[in-house]
Amino acid sequence: MTAATADDMFASGVDFITGGNHIFDKRDFAEYLETSNRVIRPANYPPGVAGRGSGTFSANGVTVGVLNVMGRTFMPPVDDPFRCVDTYVGELRERTPVLIVDVHAEATSEKVALGRYLDGRVSCVFGTHTHVQTADEQILPGGTAYISDLGMTGPTEGVIGMEAGAVLDRFLTGFSERFSVQKTGTKQLCGAVVAIDPSSGRANEIKRVFLKGIA
Repeated sequence: MTAATADDMFASGVDFITGGNHIFDKRDFAEYLETSNRVIRPANYPPGVAGRGSGTFSANGVTVGVLNVMGRTFMPPVDDPFRCVDTYVGELRERTPVLIVDVHAEATSEKVALGRYLDGRVSCVFGTHTHVQTADEQILPGGTAYISDLGMTGPTEGVIGMEAGAVLDRFLTGFSERFSVQKTGTKQLCGAVVAIDPSSGRANEIKRVFLKGIA
């Protein structure tokens, strides 16, 4: 992410951006994170890291709270996401019952566990990071919408968005040039649409979105 990319996304109609383990790949983006109230990074990064892990925005007069946490299984070292969500969810619920949690994690089991842990306390828990959409969208017993991974919006060809050559070299030889984004071919758009009762914060419905073959 760069400041220019974030500004382009907001100009296209995006309301809010959550991050993950690549949020600091562009070192100069830390300054943007300090000043923006519409871009957040995982809340369970250690204290003192630039940016913030939660925020709110308004949609049709409804305040929406957003929390971003990162998993620890097969991921860079971060603080405990379970203890982290306890603190942040309590603070956000004082402002609004409509809460969205992005769990940026590798292991499906960790995402499912966080979904179960937060069931009934937040409106939606969605997973990110693996670039491949899962088919397990559901409303949990406590009224929380859940999906293990929203999937990737970007190039359909290549390997999860990257040009295939360098990725194959890494697998076959252990060495490769820096990965580059696949810039040719068709695109795809992945996500989910969740219907939430604004008074209670309970989710009523969740539907996956997967559009392939976009020119």
